[in-house]
Amino acid sequence: MYDVIVIGGGASGMMAAGRAAERGRRVLLLEKNPQLGQKLAITGGGRCNICNAQEDTHLLLAHYSEAKKFLYSPFSQFGVAQTFQFFESHGLPLKIQAHQRAFPASEKASDVVRVLQAYLQSGKVEVRTNANARGFTFAAGKIVGVNVNGETLSAESYILASGGKSHPETGSTGDGFTWLKKLGHEVKEPTPTIVPLAVQEAWIKSLAGIALDDVKVTFFVEGKKRLAVKGRILCTHFGVSGPVILNSAGKVSDMLHDGAVTATIDVFPKSDLGNLDKHITKIFNDNKNRDVKNVMKFIAPTGTAPAILMLQPKLDPDKKVHSVSRDERKALVNLLKALPLTIAGLMGYERAVVADGGLAIRDVEGKTMRSRTNSNLFITGDLLDISRPSGGYSLQLCWTTGWVAGSNA
Repeated sequence: MYDVIVIGGGASGMMAAGRAAERGRRVLLLEKNPQLGQKLAITGGGRCNICNAQEDTHLLLAHYSEAKKFLYSPFSQFGVAQTFQFFESHGLPLKIQAHQRAFPASEKASDVVRVLQAYLQSGKVEVRTNANARGFTFAAGKIVGVNVNGETLSAESYILASGGKSHPETGSTGDGFTWLKKLGHEVKEPTPTIVPLAVQEAWIKSLAGIALDDVKVTFFVEGKKRLAVKGRILCTHFGVSGPVILNSAGKVSDMLHDGAVTATIDVFPKSDLGNLDKHITKIFNDNKNRDVKNVMKFIAPTGTAPAILMLQPKLDPDKKVHSVSRDERKALVNLLKALPLTIAGLMGYERAVVADGGLAIRDVEGKTMRSRTNSNLFITGDLLDISRPSGGYSLQLCWTTGWVAGSNA
């Protein structure tokens, strides 16, 4: 018999278990994978964007759309300042990068997992891995046990932290949603929304691994402009990713219902056509006797010249710059302001950073993370139907809800 059983050894589950143990509770943490924190270990490309460093709670919660009112209470208990204090007091210094994204100074997600494991050990949390929980058992309208590997384990309170559906290969297969439905909770079917985009064009796929900083991406539906965003994108073997793409994916998903979606990438958003033409003309004048292919590196973003030349079949890469016609130069200028993409769709759960949907927050007490229909059940993290962008907001939600649940279970 335990005081608290936590189901799910991810970010919110480890935080919840550690916090409950810190309060002197006898805690059991169940994880169906062989190791704790498998999704956490790959987040942010292995660098782990721990949180967003915006300490003004009102400004921070504006990024959580309709859930901001619900989150005021939990964030007042454990917000950004407490997140920094927690990790730094446990020997993991943080650093702030562009757009107030906070990372471990080591830029190693494995260090974040290590800190949380040490937190569990310091509280003498019992950890069982390869523990595949199958559901709850009830008596007199109350949860009295959880079924794990053929046996029933009991506690006074239960914290469900089994995660959503993004990256199912890490164990996030949405089991918790099925359990919550059986408990009578309202659950919105998750859809991958903070997710990369698949495209048709080969040129972008040939640049897999290359990042384009400070570009402008404009999306069109049936040729009509719908959305323009600026920021950093990452080229992949299936299309495009990166913060600005991930945060646009939900809107692009809606666009795809309205018709064919195309996009253009402006790699020089700070220059208009005239100024960009002058810039390229000067480079051409300074390198008149060199081959076009050898001069493109002075014009195109690093590593992109061969792909951009693929899009200019009339511009022979082996010809001398002095032989480039005015029309060919103008065509190059226009191309750099509007590299073409055809959006084939959104990638699936396996690539999603966040899958929208989950438990309706009206079914949860924000002050405690307690279920309103099951008095000894607490719910955390990605199980909650809370929309948020990429940039540290998802993990902050895990730290906050995990800490609050662990403080009350």
